[in-house]
Amino acid sequence: MSLFAIADLHLSLGVDKPMDVFPGWEGYVQKLEENWRRNVQPEDTVVIAGDLSWALDIEESVEDFSFLNSLPGTKILLKGNHDLWFSTKTKVERFFEEHGFSTLKILFNNAYEYGDYAICGTRGWMNDQAEKKVLMRECGRLRLSLEAGKKLGKKPLVFLHYPPVYGGGECYEILDVLLEYDIKRVWYGHIHGYSAGYAINGERNGIDFRLISCDFIQFNPVKIM
Repeated sequence: MSLFAIADLHLSLGVDKPMDVFPGWEGYVQKLEENWRRNVQPEDTVVIAGDLSWALDIEESVEDFSFLNSLPGTKILLKGNHDLWFSTKTKVERFFEEHGFSTLKILFNNAYEYGDYAICGTRGWMNDQAEKKVLMRECGRLRLSLEAGKKLGKKPLVFLHYPPVYGGGECYEILDVLLEYDIKRVWYGHIHGYSAGYAINGERNGIDFRLISCDFIQFNPVKIM
């Protein structure tokens, strides 16, 4: 039983917004499926850290989630900035149940047990004072997830969509929560293309940060443990 992570699948099987038009994304769905089936087993778990589907509402996302559900393993899904299909956790879970998407779970104000660990996380936000309310709401959601992990009595692993550190910048509010809970490992997405050259892949403030956006990791889920 292994734990994998990936972010930013940007699936568009039900809408006309293919990522193949961007350099490096040619045939990416086929690459993703081949890599996934080669490496992930049915008993494994894969955390997908946001930007799963270009669908504008939940009904448009059926083909994307049908594809994900068909892949091996349990998938734990975070919301990203482009996940406009997401309304509420309850509605999404009902949608999954109605369509028989039994391998999909939502990480939103909660945590999931994985062996000796607790899978925690939220979308996060950038250090944008113009959107201070959004940022503080995300800090609250991260706290709720970490508290849920504490109740499980497990060591937390944190997954975010937005990077809490990028280049020389830091989102202090998110970092304060991570440091308060003594988090040591964080995986994040959102960063693509040449921008990945400024991403932090290593230690900052005593935390090991790792970029797992789909194109950066060559459409191949990263094994964490």
